Amino acid sequence: MKLKRREFLFLTGLSAIATACTAKSSSSQAIQAISTASAKISIPAKKGMLLRFVSVADTGTGAKGQYNVAKAMTNYHSKNTYDLVVLAGDNIYNNGEIEKINAVFERPYADLLKAGVKFQACLGNHDIRTANGENQVKYAGFNMKGRYYTFSRGEVQFFALDTNDIAGNKQQIAWLEKELSSSKAPWKIVFGHHPIYSSGYYASNPTFVQLLTPLFQKYGVQVYINGHDHNYERTQSINGTTYVICGAGAGNRPVGKSQWTEYSTSDLSFAAYQVYPDRIEISGIGIDNRVFDKGVIKLKST
Repeated sequence: MKLKRREFLFLTGLSAIATACTAKSSSSQAIQAISTASAKISIPAKKGMLLRFVSVADTGTGAKGQYNVAKAMTNYHSKNTYDLVVLAGDNIYNNGEIEKINAVFERPYADLLKAGVKFQACLGNHDIRTANGENQVKYAGFNMKGRYYTFSRGEVQFFALDTNDIAGNKQQIAWLEKELSSSKAPWKIVFGHHPIYSSGYYASNPTFVQLLTPLFQKYGVQVYINGHDHNYERTQSINGTTYVICGAGAGNRPVGKSQWTEYSTSDLSFAAYQVYPDRIEISGIGIDNRVFDKGVIKLKST
């Protein structure tokens, strides 16, 4: 069949329009698919989370163990962004010499520091062997406001203690009670170097149990974080407070279990915390990046 020139042009035009419409439809579908995928990617994985932070202690060796834990902390940060590390003492071995700070802190945690992660430290027993730890208190990278101090991150308030002579320091105990009693934060987390409850080498400290735990119970402290024992241990809630030892930040020692132990291990590790309005999710993480312990700390009504 022969087509007149006018009919041929008309049909050709219809074909071009159909092709253009099909292409536009395909392009729109592709853009919509990309937009949908982008929307899925941008959805927060942890809706309602108030804060994520990690804790580690007994780190300051500058040796392989510290670097391995630091690498695991950096790996966790790459997948679960945080900007706070609670550094629970023995920051510089063996005698707290500040001239070692590059080797035992700035180099091992260089990637985290470059990413803007803030370390909040307290003093351990090794830290006070030189100048009674004052050089560390003044060191900007440890962000210490004094030998004991408090700071807040939103609805979470932290209280850093100097546990080296706390039993003989009535002023510090009075300060702690004043700060706890005036705190409006729903989440209260205390950290110091020495353990209160422990199944490790140094065991529980009866003096600290008598001195500190009544304050924790009275004012609703949900978590106490410490080192000194070179292991990881998480207790059950004891009168409303969970005790977390994260002292395997560079070296380790054997650890047992007590009737109140939820989990314990001597593996090199750190602890990670995700704080929500009604709970804290805590994880113990090893140098193989494996989460070996998971627990939940519920908000205690007062």
